[in-house]
Order: sequence, then structure tokens, then C-alpha cells
Amino acid sequence: MIGRSSLFLALALAPAVALSQDQSRPAVIAVEAEIIELSETATFNGRLDANLRVDLVPQVGGLITELGFSGGDTVTAGQVLFTIDPGIYAAAVTEAEGALLSARAQRELAQIERDRQAELVSRQAAANATLQSAEATLASREGEVIRATAALDRAQTNLSYTRITAPFDGRIGNPNADPGALVGPQTGVLATLVQLDPIHVEFQVPTATLRTYLERVERGEASRDAAVSLTLANGTVYSRTGDLDFVDSRVNPGTDSVTVRARFDNPEMVLLDGELVRVTLSYDAPAGELAVPGQAVQRDVQGAFVLLVGADDIVQIRRVSVLRSTAGFAVIGEGLEPGDRVITEGINKVRPGIAVDAVAPAQDG
Repeated sequence: MIGRSSLFLALALAPAVALSQDQSRPAVIAVEAEIIELSETATFNGRLDANLRVDLVPQVGGLITELGFSGGDTVTAGQVLFTIDPGIYAAAVTEAEGALLSARAQRELAQIERDRQAELVSRQAAANATLQSAEATLASREGEVIRATAALDRAQTNLSYTRITAPFDGRIGNPNADPGALVGPQTGVLATLVQLDPIHVEFQVPTATLRTYLERVERGEASRDAAVSLTLANGTVYSRTGDLDFVDSRVNPGTDSVTVRARFDNPEMVLLDGELVRVTLSYDAPAGELAVPGQAVQRDVQGAFVLLVGADDIVQIRRVSVLRSTAGFAVIGEGLEPGDRVITEGINKVRPGIAVDAVAPAQDG
């Protein structure tokens, strides 16, 4: 009797328990579709390229007597980096100066003689042939002065080449020759100097992507101004943004892409020449767009849809068109209106037609 009574009691209570379960509503988080301003982003592989780069090659031969830097130093424009023994070049300058003085003296004598012969001819005391000879001699002496002047300029230039200076501010690499080494034009590069501030990044943009962007600009759906950011090899995002300053006019036929370049300030010289980076372009939409969190959009064989909370908290399915996805949001073209509540969490617990307990997401802070 006791066991049967317990069974009857269980059977009597079962409908009430089932009814209570039917009346329970699954909890979900719902977010309102709203007009927001979103930036469209695109990411590409890029390589940093120094603003200026120069290989320092000796123009004259001789022994290096002094090294004015250490590898990796930051140097300033005009700083002496290498000194080549100037002895024979200084002597050549002195010799050329002497030759120029002698040539000028000979020119003065020729000028005096030419003037004297001109005076005699004017008084008919000398033949014209004598004057013509004096004028020819003066012209020859003028030529010697010009040659001597050029020789002095050449000697002074060669002497200046014995001091290899930095043509601009930058960072210099390791020297390829030490004091005491014999160098010359055939030696090759003594060191490489690069200017890292500012610095450029070059990257390839597929032609189709560039075309789509330009068409969107023409339709007023995107801004011509693009913010450029860099992600370094270790995942760190560089603290400064850059500006686009060059778009090539020619398509690379091998990759069907266009070379684009951006400029970055690099005062701390964090960015290094030749470094591989990820380049992110951000384009601001000129007006707000209707958007919902990306996780609200589901897809099946018929396309994209959302589950929204309608009247009386009943779940409805709504087909939507998604224009694009960016920054964690889906931009909606058709299917929703501002204020529609779409389910973002708890989707796996619900189906169309049931009532839910919908709450807004908790606010940070």
C-alpha cells in the first residue's frame, strides 16, 4: 500500500511539474539594432623602408686615420665619420695654388705687353702683326689660368674627400674598415647610413580591393582620408598612426596589385628599416549605419538571419542582408529597423515562437 500510494502521488504531481517547466522562459541577452559610426578596416602585409639610405664609399685612396662613430650610433648631418690620411692631397692643393699664382702672373705680363703693343699701333709705331701676336699670347695665358684654377678645384675636392661626413641625420651601421686600413673607390661600401625618422611602409593592395574602395568613395559611402596603423612582428601595435602619401599609377602584373606607401613619424626610432609589419587601413563612413553585433547574425542554406525578440517577448526569425562586417559589427542593409532587439547570447537555447526572458548586456564599469 505504501509503494502504491507513493506512485499515485508521483503521478498526481507530474502534470504540475510539467506545467511549471513549460511556463519557464529561457534567459537570453538581446541588443537593439542602432545607427552607429563604424570604420571599415583592411589589413595587408608590408615592409618598412627608410626615408633616406646611402652607402658611404670612399672617393679617394689612402689609409683611414680616424673613425668618428660606433656601429649603431645616431649621427648628425655634417659629422665626420671616416678620415683618410690627407697628406698627399693637402700637398696637391699647395702645388695647385702655386701653379695658379704663376699662371696669373704670366697673364698679367701678357696683358701689359698686349696693352703696350696696342698703344704703339695706335701711334703707328708698331705693326698690327705684333699686336696680334701679343693678343694671342694673352689668350694663351688666360687659358693657363683657367687650367690652373680647375686643377686647384680638383685638388681641393680630393682633399675634401678625405673627410667622409654624414649627409643627413640618421643611424649608421657597422663600419667595414678600421683605422689603418687602406681604402679607395674600389674598396666598396664603408658603412650604410639610414634616416629612420620619418619612415615609410610599402604594401601591396589587390586591384579589386582598391577599385571597390574608390567606387565607394565616389558613392559617398567611404571617406578619402584613411588612418594607417602598424602591428609589429611581436603583435605590438605601434603608438603612432600614419598617412598615405603615395599610390602607384601602375599595376604589378605578377600579383595584380598596386603599391601603396604610408609615412610614419619615428622619433624614438622604434621602427627599423626593412622590418616586416602588418598594415591596417581604417576608413570612416561619412554617415552612421544600421548595425548589430556580429554574433547575432546566423546563416543557413537560405542566407543570413537573426533571431529577434518581438512583441510579448516572442522569438521571431528575420532574414537580413549584411553589407559588410567590421570591428565586431555586421552592417545591415535590409531586414531590420533601429530599435529591433536581436539575440546575441543564448541563441542555442531558443527557437522561433517561444517566449524568452530578454535582458540587455551588462555595462562595463
